[in-house]
Amino acid sequence: MDLFGQAPDESAPLAYRMRPRHLDDYVGQQALVGPGKPLRRMAEAGSVRSMILWGPPGTGKTTLAEILAEHSGASLERLSAVMAGVKDIRAAVDRARAMQGQGRPTLLFLDEIHRLNKSQQDALLPHVESGLLTLIGATTENPSFEVNSALLSRARVHVLTSLDEGELVEVMQRALQDDERGLGKRHIIADDEVLEILARAAAGDARRALGMLETACDFTVPEGDAERLPREALNAALGHTASAFDKQGDYYYDLLSAIHKSVRSSRPDAALLYIARFMQGGGDPLDVVRRLAAIASEDVGNADPRALPLVMAAWDAYLRLGDYEGQRAIAHAAIHLSIAPKSNAIDQAWKRAKAYVAAQPRLEVPTYLRNAPTKLMESLGHGHGYRYAHNEPQGYPAGSAHDCWPEDLAHEAFYRPSDHGQEKRYAQLMAWRAELDAQADGGESQ
Repeated sequence: MDLFGQAPDESAPLAYRMRPRHLDDYVGQQALVGPGKPLRRMAEAGSVRSMILWGPPGTGKTTLAEILAEHSGASLERLSAVMAGVKDIRAAVDRARAMQGQGRPTLLFLDEIHRLNKSQQDALLPHVESGLLTLIGATTENPSFEVNSALLSRARVHVLTSLDEGELVEVMQRALQDDERGLGKRHIIADDEVLEILARAAAGDARRALGMLETACDFTVPEGDAERLPREALNAALGHTASAFDKQGDYYYDLLSAIHKSVRSSRPDAALLYIARFMQGGGDPLDVVRRLAAIASEDVGNADPRALPLVMAAWDAYLRLGDYEGQRAIAHAAIHLSIAPKSNAIDQAWKRAKAYVAAQPRLEVPTYLRNAPTKLMESLGHGHGYRYAHNEPQGYPAGSAHDCWPEDLAHEAFYRPSDHGQEKRYAQLMAWRAELDAQADGGESQ
């Protein structure tokens, strides 16, 4: 029987049949459902408060709503913000009033709450305020950006995280062992290696992991009175997706390396090829955008100063828009970085600076660059001789006497701009200021 006393439908997808019935069966999200944690305490008390469950797909948002409704004895209404209109919300409200008359509360599970339009929100809000409906919203998007502030203020946000590989393996093992709802009657033997490959390909999504397991089990081979799920069956059942990140993550990092080197080599088509392969293989798009952020400074740098802000904007767009639309923003950034002029001058400058400092353990800050918040520090010369750049001719305090370098160390040029893109202009500015320094130093010596 499922949570609502119905026999499991054997034709239903495995992921649907294996939804946990109780919190003790729930895998993952221990920060929320572990002993003494917020949602477990609600379930044990039988009193549920309005909330929004924010997390990636397949992390158990719907299942949590069902379990909380069961523990609280509430009537559960399910609506999708995409499919339901104001009429559907009003119908749910009418049913809630009927339940209220029978002394039974109503819990409204609203999937994809980030897609709720204004008229839907207006229809829902007063009934959440009055307590007629206890709202559990589910969203893959940041509710701070997507949910009406009035509604958001009446619901606590709980963040769900992607399941790790060990948790996904546990979910699949339970499905293989469960005689009633899972695949237990078939006595399928699956090695840990096979389940680990499926777990990596599922990328934190329990529903996806069970879906792939169910498909793979169509390719089992007889072994005595049981069946075995061989390693080779994964490719036959799932194509390259399941094996994409095999070999302890080698392929995963090979793809990231191919993305990086394609962008560095100014090959936008190749970059897009490997990014698409990475994502379709179950890779986290945020790993791509993190790599692009590194490329923006390491390989483009000041040859195109727009590169890093553009990548950060793509990162933000992905988080705001969600996976489908957000992937285009990542592609946008990758194309820009690929086509942009290249310079590793920032990367090299930073390496030189770190090496220099490592060899100078007694490096001191010149007194004229030090703060003087007290009279004692001022009397010691802190800040004396500092020249405020905005009061200087052309906004530059020229001369080696004000080069901001420690007095007892020879000046070394860490940053050596290339002649690519905007960095060529940087080189010209630096050369011009060096000429001003030479003029100032020559003037002082006369």
